[in-house]
This record gives sequence, C-alpha cells and structure tokens, in this order.
Amino acid sequence: MIKMGNISKMYKSGQIQVEALKNVSFTIKEKEFVSIMGPSGSGKSTLLNVIGCLDHASNGSYELSGNVVDKLSDSKMSEIRNMFIGFVFQNFHLLPRANAIKNVEIPLIYRGMSGKERKELAEHALEMVGLEERMHHLPSQLSGGQQQRVAIARAIVGNPSIILADEPTGALDTKTGDLIMELFIDLNKKQSMTIVQVTHEEEIAEYGNRIIRLVDGEIVSDESSGGILNV
Repeated sequence: MIKMGNISKMYKSGQIQVEALKNVSFTIKEKEFVSIMGPSGSGKSTLLNVIGCLDHASNGSYELSGNVVDKLSDSKMSEIRNMFIGFVFQNFHLLPRANAIKNVEIPLIYRGMSGKERKELAEHALEMVGLEERMHHLPSQLSGGQQQRVAIARAIVGNPSIILADEPTGALDTKTGDLIMELFIDLNKKQSMTIVQVTHEEEIAEYGNRIIRLVDGEIVSDESSGGILNV
C-alpha cells in the first residue's frame, strides 16, 4: 500500500540546508498498524507529511495504493489525499463554532456530497467512536478525549484506506490516551484500516504491530513489536 524508496527531504534554514530525511526506504502493507518513533527533530513528522501527500519529497520514489505520488502535481496529490487518507492530529484541529456533526462533515464537503448524505455519514462515524449522545455539542462542551474522538470520526467518515495520526495521545492523560489507542485497534482489526502513527512514547508505540525508529532523519530500526497487539 505504501512504498518508499530512498526518500530524502531538504529544507533551507537561512543559508544552511537541512536534510530532514535521509534515504528512507520501507513498505507498509494493507491492514498494518505501524508506529514511527523518534526524538524531537528526528524527522518523524516530516515523514508523516510526505506519506500523507502534504509535502513533496526532495528525492526518492513514493507509491501510494499504486499511485506514483512523486510524479503528481499538487492538485493530484490533494485528490489522492482526500480519497485514501484520514488525518488525526495531537491538538484535534476542530472548528470551535461548529458542533461535532459539522466538524465531521468537513472532508465530505470537498467530495461534493449533498447535505443529507454528509449528515448521515457523519452521524454513523460518530456512532462508531461512541459519541452518539454528543453529536450536537461544540468542542468547548467536550472533554479532550471526546474531542479526539470527533477528530477520529472526521478522519474515518470518508472510509479511507489509511489513517495517519500525529502524536494522537499527546494532549491527553494516560487513561484517555489508552482509550483512544483501543479505538485505533478496533479500526485496524474490525474496519481493516491501515494505521500509521507518529509518537515519542514507547507505551503508545507498542500498540502497533511494527515500530520504525528514526534518528536524525534515518531509519535505525524497523522491527515487529512485541507489545500490546501481539500479547
């Protein structure tokens, strides 16, 4: 599903050129749950942005579900992103003046769906994450864990093949974070969604069945996890 070959990413910082990713290569198969780990500045969020078609690599090859992404224009990348990928972020990124249903509907607006169809799909997605009683609440009326559930509902509402999560438990307490990870496990096992998450927490990484570790933009290990999913 995801195939990266010798991916590099360069940035300019003043007169200095910074190599955020250095010849990164790996394959992620359909229905895998992969954790990408590394210290701050290791390149893990940059890598997630490339995987998510939010940014172009400077060099290398990238295939996503048979599409050669490194050859696509920005507009085509946007189409691929909207078709295959759902995003979950650390700080939820919810619209503060929109209720849960309206927030979840957002990706469907770009697909040109009618209001009735959007509402039905948004309600179903919120039911899947256990928020059927909170659909008409604003983000300010929800706990952090509930807000992240809204964000996950928004990510899955378009039935994507892949969920990309950037520090999905970073703004949550341990207990709530564990509940969110259990929801990811359900999406992976019951809905057959491929999940790729970035985290700096070993305990959260162990929810995946594979851990890719980055240091200074390079993969230093890529191993099956002996953690929670494999007990």
